[in-house]
Amino acid sequence: MPSLDAVRIVESFWADVWAARDPDAVDRYVVEDFVLTSGGVDVRTRAAFKQWVRDFLATVLDLEFETVESFQNADGSRVASRWRVRGRNNGVFGLPPDGRPIEFTGTAVWAVRADGQLLHNWVERGAWEACRRLTG
Repeated sequence: MPSLDAVRIVESFWADVWAARDPDAVDRYVVEDFVLTSGGVDVRTRAAFKQWVRDFLATVLDLEFETVESFQNADGSRVASRWRVRGRNNGVFGLPPDGRPIEFTGTAVWAVRADGQLLHNWVERGAWEACRRLTG
């Protein structure tokens, strides 16, 4: 039995949600009881995740999202990605909005259901480096 092409699914998610800056595209990819774990905090449900995306997009003006690389395990049930965000500070990481350029990297690990729907996303962002640039 061929494995799921989960990399294609995740990279489509990156393109349709983050690169296109379209939180409503979340509906096409994630299950209703989706969980995002970021910074040790869980955001539970598709609706809460969509709001989290909206809130984050509001903090980075002119957001540019780049997928650096993605790869999956043998059966496609897990995908790992490295990515980069660029834009201008509009309150990211709780800092005062000042329009300065911002750039940071991150990693994400995804749990993917056999039908291709995304179940869980664990995210780690290079926030320290970005915050240091903006406050230093």
